[in-house]
Amino acid sequence: MSSSAPQHPRPADGHRLWSVDEHLADVLGAVRPLEPIELQLLDAQGCVLVEDVTVPVALPPFDNSSMDGYAVRTADVQGASEEFPAVLAVVGDVAAGSGELPTVGPGEAARIMTGAPLPPGAEAVVPVEWTDGGTGGGAAAGMTPASAAPEQAGGEVRVHRAAEARAHVRARGSDVQAGDLALAAGTVLGPPQIALLAAIGRGTVRVRPRPRVVVLSTGSELVQPGEPLTAGTIYDSNSFALAAAARDAGAIAYRVGAVADDADTLRSTIEDQLIRADLLVTTGGVSVGAYDVVKEALSSVGSAPSSGSAGTGEDDVDVDATRIDFRKLAMQPGKPQGFGTIGPDHTPLLALPGNPVSSYVSFELFVRPAIRTLMGLPESEVRRPSVRAVLKADQALGSPAGRRQFLRGKYDAESGTVSPVGGSGSHLIAALAHADSLMVVPEDVTSVEPGTELEVVLLG
Repeated sequence: MSSSAPQHPRPADGHRLWSVDEHLADVLGAVRPLEPIELQLLDAQGCVLVEDVTVPVALPPFDNSSMDGYAVRTADVQGASEEFPAVLAVVGDVAAGSGELPTVGPGEAARIMTGAPLPPGAEAVVPVEWTDGGTGGGAAAGMTPASAAPEQAGGEVRVHRAAEARAHVRARGSDVQAGDLALAAGTVLGPPQIALLAAIGRGTVRVRPRPRVVVLSTGSELVQPGEPLTAGTIYDSNSFALAAAARDAGAIAYRVGAVADDADTLRSTIEDQLIRADLLVTTGGVSVGAYDVVKEALSSVGSAPSSGSAGTGEDDVDVDATRIDFRKLAMQPGKPQGFGTIGPDHTPLLALPGNPVSSYVSFELFVRPAIRTLMGLPESEVRRPSVRAVLKADQALGSPAGRRQFLRGKYDAESGTVSPVGGSGSHLIAALAHADSLMVVPEDVTSVEPGTELEVVLLG
């Protein structure tokens, strides 16, 4: 859960329109980075490192070969050619992981494999393709497996080319030196970072865990994909979209099946989910309809009797346990929003509108930044990146006065242009699937002519 007591949303004012920036500031004020924990390397993938990691040993820890071939002294192969090869006595094999190493003396060579330590006396490695591979014939294409021809760890090898000192040798510490900074605090651990931690011997690492985000949609009309539709029903797409978006943001997402328009059922479902949630996200039921039950359900979920109450009426609600504010925002789509903290651990909750585009745009603007803040990412990585681009369209785009509009777009980085995708309707999910950005029309603009420069939020 959050590492310190969160701020609560400011008191609601049903008659005012909140700006996008005000609402986001309230959301981010209610979340804190999660407490660090020690995790095994693979469990730490996608998490943010909370400590500097230094290198305990040089990497690689010893001089080793970068080729399959022969470890030699440079003086012994000086002037070697196919016509006049250097003939060397093979004193043994050096495989990766070898402990006891043969010493390479004058006129000698050791057969060596990629990654194997350079034996004493050797100064360079000649690739097997520069030799006859110990066969007495022409240039070798490769080595005969040791199990098939153990005698080739001895005998003679003819070397057809000279080699300079340290040729095909990876020097000890050429990657990192002991004491170097391997990874700095704040690094997000992806596969390359996990590889480095394993390479320097770290089995665990201290990180902020990925937030656990529970997503649930509301509506008696919702049917799970794969089930038959009946009259008046539609498939639940929102919970799938938002759970996928939560994962994309870096969270561990739990999708709850659609909940019917019943306040008691919704309340019970949310209470059951609190145990595994660092953040709760609902979609639907936040407007002004007779069946918008999210407001009703969230008025007391997770509450406990206050110490001074007699156990009756609204005095039973512990206002410090649950504070959800439902408000209207000066934006399109996504005007109705709900936000606050819930339950004894002050778990952040965001209640998003139910129209598919409205819920997704609201997620990108408010939920994704909350998730990234819980992860402990720097402020520069909390929001989606944005660019300026020129509108490419056949006609002007309209926008309602006093609303910040977010239109779906297709961004062309090469030309620096953005084109609208689909209409402005908040139900047009097919258009959303083909968009890779959101075009932002400011509150004081009601018409955007082709050729106008706009802010564009990049979604990919």
